Amino acid sequence: MATAGGSQGREQGCEQGREQGCEQGREQGREQGREQGREQGCEHYRRGCRLRVGERGAAVPWQGCPPIRAPIQAVSFRSQAPCCGKLYPCRLCHDGAEQHQLDRFRVSEVQCSRCRLLQKAQQRCEGCDSLFGEYYCDICHLFDRDKKQYHCQECGICRTCYNEMLKEGYRCPLCMHSALDMTRYWRQLDDEVAQTPMPTEYQNMMVEILCNDCSARSTVQFHLLGMKCQSCESYNTAQDGRCRLSLEEQ
Repeated sequence: MATAGGSQGREQGCEQGREQGCEQGREQGREQGREQGREQGCEHYRRGCRLRVGERGAAVPWQGCPPIRAPIQAVSFRSQAPCCGKLYPCRLCHDGAEQHQLDRFRVSEVQCSRCRLLQKAQQRCEGCDSLFGEYYCDICHLFDRDKKQYHCQECGICRTCYNEMLKEGYRCPLCMHSALDMTRYWRQLDDEVAQTPMPTEYQNMMVEILCNDCSARSTVQFHLLGMKCQSCESYNTAQDGRCRLSLEEQ
């Protein structure tokens, strides 16, 4: 009986040990998952970053949204914008939860999600050399690991799908300014226009145009290949009035 009791006790002890081990393993797994989620970002951006809006040096809790990859938190000073002093994965997460908006242009510091070092806004961590994002805009302070982005100087914000845009044209889809230096192409277009006379009925046709690059208005001769701005010599123009005959033909 003593032997049977001892065996039963050992079995109970083993079972309890297994249960404790499983529970400990599950808890470690959950903690690893939470840590990985913090380093991966949120549903809006694949980055390891979180935004913090508040006084410098204040310890504030994580305010998260579903995990997605970059290791930082952007910081804005209370004197620069209304602040809540909380951590968020991105500006959109912040604005969706608070009654005020985060001004991305005033972000001045970031905090690494891995080593928690508070530092100036930059692409790599000063402490652990973690890459905060494959793309970083030091104007918008946008960090991203997924999207191929560029910064449109005219719009003042970062736009996505730069390569896709180039397949369709050369202009920013928002402000319509030329996203590339088109000077060389404009000079080629000068030659093509000169070598392509318009049909007789259009040769003296004039039209008002608006330049998308410099916003100047001009009255120029109508041409199917393009109409050049008289101010900046760009062909990134749009017709701003009806075609009409020149005074000589009226």
